[in-house]
Amino acid sequence: MKTVLLQDCSDRKRPFGKAVIEEFLAAASSAEPVPGGGGIAALTAASAAALLEMVANLTVHKKGCEKVAPLLTATAAEAASLRRQYIAAIDADGEAFAAVLTALRINKAEISRSERVQAAFRHAAEVPLALGVSVYDLLSLAVQVVRYGNVWVITDGVIGAMNARAAMRSAFYSVRINLKSIDDEDFVRKTCQLMEETERKAALLEAEIERVYRERQ
Repeated sequence: MKTVLLQDCSDRKRPFGKAVIEEFLAAASSAEPVPGGGGIAALTAASAAALLEMVANLTVHKKGCEKVAPLLTATAAEAASLRRQYIAAIDADGEAFAAVLTALRINKAEISRSERVQAAFRHAAEVPLALGVSVYDLLSLAVQVVRYGNVWVITDGVIGAMNARAAMRSAFYSVRINLKSIDDEDFVRKTCQLMEETERKAALLEAEIERVYRERQ
């Protein structure tokens, strides 16, 4: 359905699949550990945000959508901000992993080694944790997009929401693997509680998005 609304894109220099995405995925497929799962989770979240922006942008100037235009204009701006945040998280995740490797290479005779290793693993958990928690805000935007967006493209909004959900789950997997190496039991407990609560609330939003989508079809 989306094709009826697209402008002519024939002047593009090269297919989207040949853009920097191809380079990123080639790097991810290599024998190097970065970019890895955390970076892919961040990229997935960014692509989800982009889809929500698109639906909002294809709604705000559409005749008959004047009443929801202010809401979706704000939604598009919030999604754009999150998209930029998620793109930055790709490198942040890689840097956190590199810091873990650096800490693990410290001579075991070094008195500060244990402390530095623990700090590195903690940071490596905090980066994807922040990503996963922030995706809840993206899902909240998805509810608005699917409820009020241009009916011709709300499927894209739902796809964005499902990708956001996948990004959250993926990010939390990255958190959990790092928690296994952290000795601070209080930090581990509180982090697990935050993830469980965020997942619970996200599941409710996901169900709401599916319900609204079915009603509008």
